[in-house]
Amino acid sequence: MVDFDELIAAARGVLSDAYVPYSEYRVGAALQTADGDVYTGCNIENANYSNSLHAEEVALAAAITDGHREFAGLAVTSGVRDGVTPCGMCRQSLAEFCSAEMPIVCDLGGDDRAEYTLGELLPNTISLETLQDAESVRDT
Repeated sequence: MVDFDELIAAARGVLSDAYVPYSEYRVGAALQTADGDVYTGCNIENANYSNSLHAEEVALAAAITDGHREFAGLAVTSGVRDGVTPCGMCRQSLAEFCSAEMPIVCDLGGDDRAEYTLGELLPNTISLETLQDAESVRDT
């Protein structure tokens, strides 16, 4: 079972590590694996912006590097506690490894939060199945 209070605390705990000299918008994420391990990430900006890393990607990459492929939940926060959700790129990266039912909690400050599933945030995702379906249509 995912303890979202702990995940939010972990996400908040890495906000100070964010490297955000351009936007000054800190984001922290905490991703729990199916077996209970927690991986955190913060955003890391780059002067050209397109090479910037998002907190969710950093957490996901750390977990994948350690061999994890199944996940139970994600918490995301920002320095201003505005309920930030994963962006479209991060949603697609998460969808590669996470089920549409995986809960995502977004920090609104204090004990307030918004709760979604990955499928709510990214309906009709691009997946191996959709690519296979497109290929089979192309081959007919």
